[in-house]
Amino acid sequence: MTTAPSTTTDEAPQPPAPAPAKSAWAALRPLVLRLHFYAGVLVAPFLLVAALTGLLYAASFQAEKIVYDRELTVPVGDRELPVSEQVAAAREARPDGTITAVRPSPEAGATTRVMLSGIPGVDPDHTLAVFVDPYTAEVRGELEQYGSSGALPLRTWIDEFHRDLHLGEPGRLYSELAASWLWVIACGGLVLWFSRRRALRKVRGTGGRRRTLGLHGSVGVWAAAGFVFLSATGLTWSTYAGANIGELRTSLGQETPSVSAAAAGEHAGHGAAGGATGDAAHGVGLDQVLAAARAEGLGNPVEIVPPADAKSAYVVRQIQRSWPEKQDSVAVDPTTGQVTDVLRFDDYPVLAKLTRWGIDLHTGSLFGLANQIALMVLALALILLILWGYRMWWQRGRGSAFGRPVPRGAWQQVAPYVLVPLLALVAVLGYFVPLLGIPLAAFLVVDIVLGEAAHRRGRRTYGGGSAVS
Repeated sequence: MTTAPSTTTDEAPQPPAPAPAKSAWAALRPLVLRLHFYAGVLVAPFLLVAALTGLLYAASFQAEKIVYDRELTVPVGDRELPVSEQVAAAREARPDGTITAVRPSPEAGATTRVMLSGIPGVDPDHTLAVFVDPYTAEVRGELEQYGSSGALPLRTWIDEFHRDLHLGEPGRLYSELAASWLWVIACGGLVLWFSRRRALRKVRGTGGRRRTLGLHGSVGVWAAAGFVFLSATGLTWSTYAGANIGELRTSLGQETPSVSAAAAGEHAGHGAAGGATGDAAHGVGLDQVLAAARAEGLGNPVEIVPPADAKSAYVVRQIQRSWPEKQDSVAVDPTTGQVTDVLRFDDYPVLAKLTRWGIDLHTGSLFGLANQIALMVLALALILLILWGYRMWWQRGRGSAFGRPVPRGAWQQVAPYVLVPLLALVAVLGYFVPLLGIPLAAFLVVDIVLGEAAHRRGRRTYGGGSAVS
């Protein structure tokens, strides 16, 4: 009788291998995806308005030169008249109001601007600019002007539309909300894109949601750095985050300095015609003041600010916002014509310089036309990304269903050693950037409420015997 071979082995059966533990990033990715989704859906309308108005603003610099060509340019003459004669011509044409500043012709063929305040019908925050031919003293026209960049009515209207939608201080909340979230959405999208290694995949040959996602991600990757820059610089002059940034700069000793406008000497104010008279002809006069500033190396373009009162000096400052920046300023005693204080842009604190450069780059002044074209490209990219983002949301639906959200509960998969520091960082950012922190808290509350409601509906349905066994 033969014995059947044994089917047993010497090795004991092995238990199934445990599933590999999720990496910190693998657990964090769904949370980033959900945040990117919610922010994209809910904040995108504000970003779309900011992008459209920002596109118009970037184009307004060149449009302004065309629309106001008569006021801005004149035929080049043989010799420029003294600034005092040009101001006198402006005063003759406009005897009302107070002269607050004079901008002599910055280059051949450009007019001189004489700015007046207190003009009936002119916004109190604006000035009336009278444009004078520097060769003939002919008044070429007058226009309302706003801001240190000298924006004329067209650019001013677009600027205010971009900043607050012409709604005043409450309207600024929209632009601050957009700036507060733009960098979050851009960084989240960038991380999601590279985490799936889609950067090397081609869009051509794909279709449907996959193609939309490819276009959305490809453009977003290239534009992300620009979006982060626009967000950071936009926040520097926003209402709430801007105030916090200003306080931080002050505490670090990095605020923007200013030249001292106090007149020096025991005779200060004696020759100033009793203080500010509104004709800018205090003491030694504009021509000698400008000559003193030139001697200190202040080249065009410059702005001359008359003394505010009998104890103040003239202030002459450079106003070139294109590269290289010219922001030196001097104070000139109206009695003696001597320079009493000098402030060089080279002596600005680091953060003050970075703020100046950042704002001018954000507004399209720093590199002129090239800067403005780059801003228009970024604005167009953001508009396309928003449209593609909403299309992807729609394409997530099935058939006629509306777009579905990313599933909830992602935060529960994140390890505590990652989640706790992350929450602390979000709390700090939310404090300093309130229009990031408050909406984020609102998103979380709404999400928790909706999730709990869905959970209760599901429990009633299956607990009540209606589930199919």
